[in-house]
Amino acid sequence: MSLLFTPLALRDVEFRNRVFVSPMCQYSSADGLPTDWHMVHLGSRAVGGAALVMVEATAVCPEGRISPQDSGLWSPAHAAAFERITAFIAAQGAVPGIQLAHAGRKASNAAPWHGRRQVAEAEGGWQPVAPSPIRFDDNMATPRELARADLAALVDRFRDAARWSAGSGFRALELHMAHGYLMHEFLSPLSNARGDEYGGGLEGRMRYPLEIAAAVREVWPAELPLLVRISATDWVEGGWDLGQSIELARRLRALGVDLIDCSSGGSSPAQVVPEAPGYQVPFADAIRREAGIATGAVGFITSPTQAETILTTGQADVVFLARELLRDPYWPLRAAHELGDDIAWPVQYQRARKR
Repeated sequence: MSLLFTPLALRDVEFRNRVFVSPMCQYSSADGLPTDWHMVHLGSRAVGGAALVMVEATAVCPEGRISPQDSGLWSPAHAAAFERITAFIAAQGAVPGIQLAHAGRKASNAAPWHGRRQVAEAEGGWQPVAPSPIRFDDNMATPRELARADLAALVDRFRDAARWSAGSGFRALELHMAHGYLMHEFLSPLSNARGDEYGGGLEGRMRYPLEIAAAVREVWPAELPLLVRISATDWVEGGWDLGQSIELARRLRALGVDLIDCSSGGSSPAQVVPEAPGYQVPFADAIRREAGIATGAVGFITSPTQAETILTTGQADVVFLARELLRDPYWPLRAAHELGDDIAWPVQYQRARKR
């Protein structure tokens, strides 16, 4: 058996293999509620053999959505709407997961196929909020700086969303601290110019994301794993970098986080990203070694042998796939065949199985 298809246990949850579905925004929700699109999109990846099937960045409040069509979890009604999806995912042998998020200064934007633009209030948009009143670029609104009362209220929102996630049947939860959204905005000196205890040096910039992680871990069931997605670097001189990411990972591990999902970028339009196959894998490798925590590698991972090599060389514990699983929801079934592994197929698909 390849390492890619060897089960992995995090706390009391066993994942049937090491292929995890990255949270991928679908911009197809109605008032934050999942639709039939989500049932088919997520359900097909569970049928396709992935071990963790994660819902896209799901906002903990309406103003935390990237777009008006984003997923949300801010009420019991939203929690109930996810139940049929988590039940189906689990029935296929996969673990249902959700990523909780707040878009910060990058909120109230149009879906990508409508062009990159700010959505006006008259069109259902809203004013974004952020650690500091620094806009992402000239095409986006200047955000309102969050006051201390706002920070406390948002911690409660994350706490409530975590409780509802458990009640909806999710068995893994990820906090979104990457890609230039709210928690990453606190971490990066490019977006955090606060003069209080939530700004300044590394300790201050980490404070608020760590407060959210601690609050979520307190209410998220002890037997279930908590993951965190980070951008390991801003790819901008003077921004957030790998050394700071390693320290953050150490602190998150001490709070009870079980795995760091290692992405990068998104904090500045000035970023220069050297995209190439596996270009982010060294971040997962360094954080795994230096912080002593399980990691997931992501980014331009496309072939079974590439994924297997990442794991067998000890660079990561799992691989997160995004675009490759959009192209082929059944990638894990094909990958197992290519690696010579004998894994279960859905009985409905047995007649198409290669032998």
